[in-house]
Amino acid sequence: MEYLTLNNGHKMPMAGIGVFLLNPEETELSVLSALADGIRLIDTANGYMNERAVGRAIAKSGVAREDIFLVTKLWPTVYTDENAIDETLARLGTDYVDLLFLHQPAGDWRAGYKMMEKAYKEGKVKALGVSNFPIDWLKEIIETAEIKPQMVQVEAHPYYPQTELKKVLAETGMGLMAWYPLGHGDKNLINEPVFTKLAEKYGKSNAQIILRWHVQSGNVIFPGSKNPAHIRDNFNIFDFSLTDEEMAEIAAVDKNVRYYNATIEDAQKYAKMAMDFSAQE
Repeated sequence: MEYLTLNNGHKMPMAGIGVFLLNPEETELSVLSALADGIRLIDTANGYMNERAVGRAIAKSGVAREDIFLVTKLWPTVYTDENAIDETLARLGTDYVDLLFLHQPAGDWRAGYKMMEKAYKEGKVKALGVSNFPIDWLKEIIETAEIKPQMVQVEAHPYYPQTELKKVLAETGMGLMAWYPLGHGDKNLINEPVFTKLAEKYGKSNAQIILRWHVQSGNVIFPGSKNPAHIRDNFNIFDFSLTDEEMAEIAAVDKNVRYYNATIEDAQKYAKMAMDFSAQE
């Protein structure tokens, strides 16, 4: 495993598992499988409705809590709820999370960030982040927050490598977690000739070449799967390295194309969805 040192000194694994769109039963089985394979980064969220399942898997796994890097996200409807973080921890069955995000740039996200800062000071959160925030609002947080964020989580892949955002992150030492790391499974991306060529050279799959590109680009990845073999394959990218020339070849694939194009207005509407987190299984 390779690790990223955050701008507050906290270290996190650069590859893990995500549980977006997995139901509670699938989540528990997938996280157990991942932990058995040595994966130590888990990404979930209030809005995924499976935090309790993640907590159950951690408890059953036999892996020490301090050896797991646990990530979750606050949903916009709880940004002003002073109990939201404690309730999140209770669902996860832990007294702290390693990284906590604001999930969407919606609702009273400024109040939400202040709430996370308070939890950070209390030791309930080890690192802070924002997810899906536009650069202007990210800059506002960087300039005004008492505790600067350590991480952003955004769509990133070879067709959309987040070049402009990474310039901002480089100035602050912030890291990037990439969702849709394989371009939402787009076969055109996965089957780009450069990936096929490199897969043949290294005895890997095209997807593994892309995931290795992410890691060497400094991106943390957490591809989701409920297939134990796929979970192992997604993690099996640390026994080879791409050359500088190969990384440059992959850079030429950039099309400045993203797969998720929601506007701020879309996010605001999405945030109004009523979710009863207490009903999670």
